[in-house]
Amino acid sequence: MKRVAIVQSNYIPWKGYFDLIHCVDEFILYDDVQFTRRDWRNRNLVKTPRGLEWLTIPVVAKGNYHQRICDTQISDAQWGAKHWRTLEHNYAKTPHFELYRPTFEPLYGRSEPSLSAVNHGFIVAICGILGIATRISWSMDYRPLKEGRTERLVDLCKRAGATEYLSGPAARDYIEPALFEAAGIALRFYDYAGYPEYPQRFGKFEHGVTVLDLLFNTGPQAPRYMKSFA
Repeated sequence: MKRVAIVQSNYIPWKGYFDLIHCVDEFILYDDVQFTRRDWRNRNLVKTPRGLEWLTIPVVAKGNYHQRICDTQISDAQWGAKHWRTLEHNYAKTPHFELYRPTFEPLYGRSEPSLSAVNHGFIVAICGILGIATRISWSMDYRPLKEGRTERLVDLCKRAGATEYLSGPAARDYIEPALFEAAGIALRFYDYAGYPEYPQRFGKFEHGVTVLDLLFNTGPQAPRYMKSFA
């Protein structure tokens, strides 16, 4: 039995992203698909005294409407220093910011030009903190793939040796279950409902922020506020 999930790489994703990683044997970063603007690929939310604010990695996108995530380049080498200053300003007083400074400050000091590589670096580091040992691979490792939205997912699963595909709930809107059934691959959908709240600064509680918020506020107790560690 082998359970696989296939999701585009995101920048410092929310806690649910890591629950999905934790629930599978292989997590495939689906980065040979189109980069979508104003999405989670290159930005995420942090809490501030002024409310929620975006941290956005600037990318070269003008005229590149059909570029793939794996081909997307960062346009401002100083983005990391700016993001770290924002995190420091808003999270320095949280209980566990200093605990994770040695992990994250160097990542924000890198000059990596590839968005996919930057996302991968943060995802791997956060998995390490949470004790997630899932294999993380790239969809590009399994090329060439079949055409068609669901067909590509099924093909990836088959090439990875999956017997079960665990999908995020949003995919219900487009995925074709019959194609998985025909391939002998069980299709499951992860449920993101029912997360407990944790101690969080700056006003009303918000679930949909970067997982860094959870780490800085709860430290080694972070898995207690996630679903897959129960």
